[in-house]
Amino acid sequence: MNGVSLFRLYVLRAMYLFIVVGLGVYLWPDVLDPEKHWGLMQGQASCMLAAFSLLCALGLRYPLQMLPVLLWEVLWKTLWFVIVVLPQWRAGHIDESIKPTIFACSLVVLVYLAIPWRYVFAHYVKAPSERWRPA
Repeated sequence: MNGVSLFRLYVLRAMYLFIVVGLGVYLWPDVLDPEKHWGLMQGQASCMLAAFSLLCALGLRYPLQMLPVLLWEVLWKTLWFVIVVLPQWRAGHIDESIKPTIFACSLVVLVYLAIPWRYVFAHYVKAPSERWRPA
């Protein structure tokens, strides 16, 4: 049907569940706290992560349709490592304050492993695009 095995669909669902539970434990208590006062960037990042966790919850039911959400996760974390972390590491400027964030973002390796890359290639690279003009 879609070329993705049932096992691979369960791996994807496990990845979505890992994200939902992780952000549910780590993020949602602060998001739901009416007494929490957010700084601009912290509030923005927290709201983006909250939206991401809700979309990942939808991925439990529709793992292939929600793949763009995981692709976004892979892209932004990879870009962050290449553009921000790598130059800082090369310059010897990685301090203790950023190490927990580096560790948390390095878990993106699990997302790389969960994504069915042949499916992504077939449906997002090789497949013809949607039409641009009326028929």
